[in-house]
Amino acid sequence: MAVREMTTAFFALATAFVITAAAAPGFIPLLRKMKFGQEVRDDGPQSHLKKQGTPTMGGIIFVSAAAIASAAAMLKNGTADKTALQILFLMLGFGLAGFLDDYLKIKRHSSDGLKPKQKLLLQLVITVIFSLWVYYGDTPGNAGMLLIPFTGIGDNAAVLRLPVYLYVPFAVFVILGTDNGVNFTDGLDGLCSSVTSVTAAFFLIVGIITSDSGLSLVSASMIGGLLGFLLFNVYPAKVFMGDTGSLALGGFVAAAAMTQGMALYIPVIGLIYLAEVVSVIIQVGYFKATHGRRFFKMAPVHHHFELLGNSETRIVAAFTIITILLCSGALIGVVCI
Repeated sequence: MAVREMTTAFFALATAFVITAAAAPGFIPLLRKMKFGQEVRDDGPQSHLKKQGTPTMGGIIFVSAAAIASAAAMLKNGTADKTALQILFLMLGFGLAGFLDDYLKIKRHSSDGLKPKQKLLLQLVITVIFSLWVYYGDTPGNAGMLLIPFTGIGDNAAVLRLPVYLYVPFAVFVILGTDNGVNFTDGLDGLCSSVTSVTAAFFLIVGIITSDSGLSLVSASMIGGLLGFLLFNVYPAKVFMGDTGSLALGGFVAAAAMTQGMALYIPVIGLIYLAEVVSVIIQVGYFKATHGRRFFKMAPVHHHFELLGNSETRIVAAFTIITILLCSGALIGVVCI
């Protein structure tokens, strides 16, 4: 079974990579022609002002490629896998929310798109539908299951089982928190793409170990799409993913974890996402409590390190290496315990 999973995964990865790498050179000039350029925050790092006008909404490329590759892999397997469909639903649903946000930013020539309440409501509806689908679509004995990290996987793992009235609010908290974390991480050239490709590799390996073809094929598709996108997104970036990409990636990470009962692993494998969110919370809270003082030089935290004199490439490399180490440790907890 593992051989079949790996063959399908490689097919999906290669398909998504080829689609992204082939489409980007034609799609990026189209974005520029349509004046879909990045609106840079006035209060951001001064070095980022030169990025004003760089084509954004590039997430359309790799999100579409991942979806097409996943569909092709399911056709190859001759089945519409439930796990794959659930992950794609949240990923594409959040990607649509991001697309609307990006489009309004560009139309208004502003760094503000959807109103916060509008974006939250749209994400909330998508999340509740997804959570109920996962809960009631699971086998009765596994509904609401949460694996305790580092206790293994399968029948011998320590688990919690939540009733639906606790599972859905918990899922909403985890999914929206993860999505915001991934969104905040998209602030340096190649950062979100690099970190999330490692996270996707973690889920690919989990999918192969557990023979979950749906998880492995969507994860592989996402890796392929992100690697193709990185050809154009590394410093100096020729295109940005925009909220279209970052919200879709957040949906992917959260959905992959929730469908496997691995929500409690997210703070480990997604520590970078968590740090980005927490840094913003600390910054805002400290600013209000001290009437104008800042805890960090700038938030999210990657900007803090940037203003300390670190280059974008150094920060991206460091955050990616940290994610590799954390995902490797999490895999040990999954496989070897």
